[in-house]
Amino acid sequence: MAQLYFYYSAMNAGKSTSLLQSAYNYRERGMHSLIYTAAFDDRYGVGKVTSRIGLQADAKLYGNDDDLYEAIKQDNKEKRLDCIFIDEAQFLTQVQVRQLIEVVDELDIPVLAYGLRTDFLGGTFEGSHYLLAWADKLFELKTVCHCGRKANFVVRLDENGNAVTDGDQVQIGGNDRYESMCRKHFKELVWDKDKI
Repeated sequence: MAQLYFYYSAMNAGKSTSLLQSAYNYRERGMHSLIYTAAFDDRYGVGKVTSRIGLQADAKLYGNDDDLYEAIKQDNKEKRLDCIFIDEAQFLTQVQVRQLIEVVDELDIPVLAYGLRTDFLGGTFEGSHYLLAWADKLFELKTVCHCGRKANFVVRLDENGNAVTDGDQVQIGGNDRYESMCRKHFKELVWDKDKI
């Protein structure tokens, strides 16, 4: 029986590396899978999932208006799919998370989604919110803060390296724009002390 898995973490925990390794394992066994990634994140090329350690693979793109169930159902008719991988799953919409549940429940194809748990202000992304609520299995991938504690938050940095405490939820960037931190260091930089 297929299930929906959500692998979540702060940045730099190896989400894309883990996804690429799992996808490789399916290919090595002669199985067929598809990788999807967010259409607007083209830092490493259009239609690519790339890890910081240099692994990469081609991926199909999804945007907010795409019907993932219908797209996967169509691809599954052409060649029986054994697994679906979703990179940058925090950018899924609530409707798309429901569509992935239908892929699991109706098409009996496992879905492995990888994404950030929280944004730069400590709130959940829409996709992460519903994956945390509805996935069959949750797995936390761990990374560390500069102090050595587990990092479970992401701080957005401006061009001078200062923490940003307002702005759009989504701003594409890597190590030049974001740093993973433990809760203690996150709250020191981001939380308004007058509201505690």
